[in-house]
Amino acid sequence: MKSLNEEQSQVVVDFVAWGLDMHAYSKKELVYRTNLVLAQIGAASLEQGLVGNTDTSLSVLADKLIAIQDVSFDMGWQEAINRTQLLNIVTPTPDVLAVEFERLYAVDPEQAVKYYYFISESVENVKVKDIARNIAFTHNSKYGDIEITINLSKPEKTTAEIKAAASAPKSSYPPTALDYTNEGYVGSVTAAPRLTHRFIRDDFSGETWGWHYSPYAYFEEHAIFVNFKRQAMEMGQRTFTRLMQIVTRYPMYMVGSNADLPIVGGSILSQEHYQAGRHEFPMMKAEIKQTIKLPDYEDVTVSVLNWPMTAFKVSAKHAADVVTAGEYLRRAWENYSDESLMINATSAKGERQHTVTPIAQFKDDQYELYLVLRDNGTSDEYPMGIFHPHADVQHIKQENIGLIEVMGLAILPARLLMELQQVEKFLVDRATIEEVAESHREWAQDIKHTRQASPANVTEIVQEEVGEVFVRVLEDAGVYKTDAAGQAGLNRFIDFLTSTK
Repeated sequence: MKSLNEEQSQVVVDFVAWGLDMHAYSKKELVYRTNLVLAQIGAASLEQGLVGNTDTSLSVLADKLIAIQDVSFDMGWQEAINRTQLLNIVTPTPDVLAVEFERLYAVDPEQAVKYYYFISESVENVKVKDIARNIAFTHNSKYGDIEITINLSKPEKTTAEIKAAASAPKSSYPPTALDYTNEGYVGSVTAAPRLTHRFIRDDFSGETWGWHYSPYAYFEEHAIFVNFKRQAMEMGQRTFTRLMQIVTRYPMYMVGSNADLPIVGGSILSQEHYQAGRHEFPMMKAEIKQTIKLPDYEDVTVSVLNWPMTAFKVSAKHAADVVTAGEYLRRAWENYSDESLMINATSAKGERQHTVTPIAQFKDDQYELYLVLRDNGTSDEYPMGIFHPHADVQHIKQENIGLIEVMGLAILPARLLMELQQVEKFLVDRATIEEVAESHREWAQDIKHTRQASPANVTEIVQEEVGEVFVRVLEDAGVYKTDAAGQAGLNRFIDFLTSTK
């Protein structure tokens, strides 16, 4: 085991000082934590008398300690575990974090949230450097600005890692990537290391929930709320009640749930969870097309939004009023059909096909609940979903349209980075059409015929065209189209809403 020189010793001392800054432990534990770091990096001793400071980020200090450790790993997942083992030494334990969070919350909820986010970024539970790789731009549409991102933050696995994961023994622990048993989990070839992973625990409707910040955040302070009960996603009055409880406790955040059906829902339907954060999504800025009054809900305002998907905003001063009115609207939609528009409440097999994507927030002393109508139906023409991105836009987006995209923030796959670069080259005659991905060729030729691209403007043109495709994606997912037939159908549903008891 090596002895550290003064420069290396300073890195250790500074690293341990971060634990004090994050209120992970007191000065009484400095020696203990220092020795844990030495053991992790394989060092026997360090220079004495040095004073630690936090001028250098914890991530940079971790890089330096790993360099001192001087180890190499065959697989990226092994390297990731080693890094989180080091960071875990200075991360507050769940109990310590909970006590400090509640202490700060009693003073000011904003302080508590700020503290938790500071820790999450510092110990790399929020992957700041990786997130910075994402490409983001806005597109001005007839519905307002739409936000587009190409998600490059998640590291891609090597072929060797993919093979190793495929041949690894199957494990049911943790049961999902969302489950509370991930807290402090060491990780494996098939599961990301979660040694520094921490939940803030809350009680909502008599159930234990925990939340943490998403490692690969899609928007500001992107948080995940998880039901520790391990029940499947559901939609209804209990859902709306919990969403209201969350925005009451954390009024700085919006919070929403994916729908609870497979085509229109999220990727994990087996574990009830919500997503929250500090972001005003494009849908929340949408113009109001009309305002309607629901029977028996005098204190509630219901607005229909000018949005490519069919979206209602239910608002009132009291959360309970919003919940009951929202449930009234949801139940009406659940049982409503309009066969002329291929809108059917149940499938030919009698399966439920209607649900909503709900989003809640507390704004200007009003509780707001956005309800976006979803239809899970399929047909011979649209086997992947009648209200799902259709074949001609799947070269840009073919995955489910979930909560975040419903609100106007596109999460596009990493494959598009290279593919769109080839499209750009084709548009300025630096590549042949055969060099463009086959799925984009017809689209690229259409752009070339309708736009005047040059090296100076080609990126802007392609981004505009991607934005237009994503608007079409949302329109495909909308149950009532913006054409005359769709608007007439929406009016029929509104008449049903306002006349039904």
